[in-house]
Amino acid sequence: MTTTTNVPPATVASVPDVAPPASATRRRGAGLLRRTGRLLVTGILTLLALVVLYPLVWMVLGWFKNNAEVFGHPWGLPGAFRWGNYVDAWNQGVVRYLGNSVIVTLASIVLVTLFSAWAAYGLTRLNVPLAQPALLVILGGLMLSPTVAIIPLFRLLQDLHIYDTYWALIVLYTAFRIPFTVFLIRAYMLGLPREVEEAALIDGATRWQTFWRVILPMCKPILVSAAMLQALFAWNEFVFALVFINHDNLKTLPVGLVAMQSRLLTNWPVMFAGLTIASLPVVILFVLGQRQFIRGLAEGTGK
Repeated sequence: MTTTTNVPPATVASVPDVAPPASATRRRGAGLLRRTGRLLVTGILTLLALVVLYPLVWMVLGWFKNNAEVFGHPWGLPGAFRWGNYVDAWNQGVVRYLGNSVIVTLASIVLVTLFSAWAAYGLTRLNVPLAQPALLVILGGLMLSPTVAIIPLFRLLQDLHIYDTYWALIVLYTAFRIPFTVFLIRAYMLGLPREVEEAALIDGATRWQTFWRVILPMCKPILVSAAMLQALFAWNEFVFALVFINHDNLKTLPVGLVAMQSRLLTNWPVMFAGLTIASLPVVILFVLGQRQFIRGLAEGTGK
């Protein structure tokens, strides 16, 4: 006869706390490090934004002040919005200088982007003899300082009978910016798929049609980036505009504002108004085109 032994139920022992695995600890540490890094980057970018924006805000506020407020309360708010300073700056010739800068800048943008795109297309898509030496010659222009060539350029512009004209600045702004722009556009074109271009050629398109209808639309981001960089250069260039333009009616904004300052002497609010008017077009341009600008530079330099 089998005897059944009553076994007492097992006593449930208390399970001690188990330390989390090392992988979970590392993940938490990495997450904390990422959050700290994001906060640090955000703080640095916010500080940089304040450093950049505050002088602009100070300039705009100075537009509405009078001389007593400019010198007595330089960091304070204006006592009233004096729109007459804007009218005075406009009457002092800012509108004329603004128009001259627009003409020179737009013309140089069109010429630089077109010539550079043609050159980049030939260097990347066509079997051009001595393409690499030609590229080195073009990029060699980056090593030439514009100020070193002022004296020979003075004689050259006089011989071409374009001294003291819009063309003097347009030609120089185009010539000195082509090397850098070719460098940008060529780097972008190297990454474009050749299949699309070959398909257009098979369909009967000429090289000219392929360039205008296929390549240029595909290069829109880098063309926008090149145009904005050229606009920034031509809009703010001072040395060439000072040396090669004598007539007051042809002066661009940087030189014109200096001439206006000599006339205004101590009327700083009107000067601030002129500086604000001169800055607005470029600020608006970069605000509107910042997405294409960043995309073009990122894709172009990453290829």
